Amino acid sequence: MRVGIVGAGVAGLTTAKVLRQAGHEVIVYDKAPDVGGVWSRTRRYPGLTTQSPKAQYSLSDFPMPRDYPEWPSGAQVQAYLAAYATHFGLDDALRLSTEVTSAVPAPDGGWTITVGGTAEGVDKLVVANGIFCEPAVPRYPGEAEFTAAGGEVLAGTELHDREQARGKRVLIVGYGKSACDVTVPVSQVAASTDVIARHLLWKVPRRIGGFLNFKMLLLTRMGEALFKYLRPRGVEKFLHGPGNGVRGRMVNSIGSASVRQFGLKRLQLVPPGQMEDIVRGAIGLSTEGFFEGVAAGQITVHPNRTITRLLDDGGTPTAELDDGTRLPADLIVCATGIDWASANASNAS
Repeated sequence: MRVGIVGAGVAGLTTAKVLRQAGHEVIVYDKAPDVGGVWSRTRRYPGLTTQSPKAQYSLSDFPMPRDYPEWPSGAQVQAYLAAYATHFGLDDALRLSTEVTSAVPAPDGGWTITVGGTAEGVDKLVVANGIFCEPAVPRYPGEAEFTAAGGEVLAGTELHDREQARGKRVLIVGYGKSACDVTVPVSQVAASTDVIARHLLWKVPRRIGGFLNFKMLLLTRMGEALFKYLRPRGVEKFLHGPGNGVRGRMVNSIGSASVRQFGLKRLQLVPPGQMEDIVRGAIGLSTEGFFEGVAAGQITVHPNRTITRLLDDGGTPTAELDDGTRLPADLIVCATGIDWASANASNAS
């Protein structure tokens, strides 16, 4: 069969490889100029690294290069996926810088897709465009006034080079991994770097105590068992029943280690609640150099604060926080996640 695949990220490339090995003709479309999906150079921000160690993030039939670091950079992951496509002979199937604008069922079976204004037919269609597509960028009152004064508001994925921040007064909105990742390289070139954190989140050290890789604790079968499944079985029943106290102390001891290791009390950045609150949903991996930058005065975190409006303050582009603080800001980088409404609508369609 002739199979069209929309998206040249991890899912699109692996699907193309399997289908081609099964003898099908595949065409992979992607509007980006390179493969990689979220790792494309058109979407990478400075400081981007994987959340998982390379052994866990590698595809099973194509290991990452040995000289890659434990947590590869965004550029390294993209190069790895490009090498994957070449290794499995997919380069001639790629239609990059090519956007699929519509797909409708054909009367005689298959699909008619529109590519660059031209209709093409395929027997089967695989939509592998992911959900991490449209950034969620807050709209602030006074943004037009702020922009007219010379200020700029960007999504994190629109900041591709730290040089865009050189010599500027920069505000990073957010406190998740992407916000902390982009903050470190920005702080090295910006005139000032302030992080507006609506909520403080727990961060897992990459190496607990400076030597124990966190994957040895949390990315194992035992690590899985520490977090409650819908229907616990075996040892999980014990850990979430009679052994719940021990289990809770095991998880939250990582939080205690984080407080000591990063000096969070001294920095006044101890999150509320316990480590289990954040690890239950996702592992918030710490960014190397972030807390060190805060301690050195290169990075200023405003915890439990939000921006209420933007303004022109006597010719200076400025952001006003919910406590009345006014911060001059030439550049505001919103590392505020994904527009899930758009993502769900895209998947539903």
